[in-house]
Amino acid sequence: MRAFVPEYEMKTPESLNETLQILARHPGEWKVFAGGTDLMVVFETGKLAHKKYLNINHIPELKELLVNEEDVLIGAGCTYRQIQDNPVIQKEFPMLVDAAKLTGAVAIQNRGTIGGNIANMSPAADTPPALLAYDADIILLSTKGYRVLSYKYFHQAYKQADLRPSEIIMAVRLKRNQGMTHDYYRKVGTRSAQAISKVCMAATASVNRHRKIEWIHIGYGSVGPIPLRAIRTEHFLFQKELTPELIKEARKQIMTEVTPIDDIRSDAVYRREVAGNLLVEFLESIKV
Repeated sequence: MRAFVPEYEMKTPESLNETLQILARHPGEWKVFAGGTDLMVVFETGKLAHKKYLNINHIPELKELLVNEEDVLIGAGCTYRQIQDNPVIQKEFPMLVDAAKLTGAVAIQNRGTIGGNIANMSPAADTPPALLAYDADIILLSTKGYRVLSYKYFHQAYKQADLRPSEIIMAVRLKRNQGMTHDYYRKVGTRSAQAISKVCMAATASVNRHRKIEWIHIGYGSVGPIPLRAIRTEHFLFQKELTPELIKEARKQIMTEVTPIDDIRSDAVYRREVAGNLLVEFLESIKV
């Protein structure tokens, strides 16, 4: 049964420019949404705090998925299904495809957008760990122009991000030609599908024939107030030979870097142990 629902106001701007003009004239007054899959959950409870929304789901510029020589630009309005079906993303960014496949049911994947998954700022979202591991950039847009931000700096605190009231997320940029890499994506949940993660990890690394780690990127979800780029653990592993002893020490390192909490899905002790175990599983899977 639906709870009491207060009054809300929604507009559907005719264009991207009109959207930006409204946000510029009334900073902080309006919020944008596209697929609305997260929004509707809160709406049904009558607990949606904000009252004014701009529907931008129809704006074509936000739905473009452009493959260039050096990068792939995924419009913020692209759905999880579009990401799954793109052959370049399938080949070069398989962790993002895995994340898209594990996000909700088919109906959610057909409607939910990557921009919405980022803008909702949930520390348990499925795509952020993959975006962190791929060292993605976020392209933001306002009437003042574009602003490009490394995604690892986007999330500031729980439900807070470096997104100005007059800006929208325009696209996600993934850099191509990262060479031969070892990729790993794992989501641990109560069920094998349609579950919010207890812990999620994505990682990619380049390891030479002498088993030296040339570079490594590690992203986590559900282990702190924001999606975590495990910078300290990356620095610990950088340029070191991949040995059983190093893997053992890396597990200790990541368990000091994550800051999980107890909640309805799991507890902090379990999450910290799993975070360490997933890193071990990834590092042990690397064969050169």
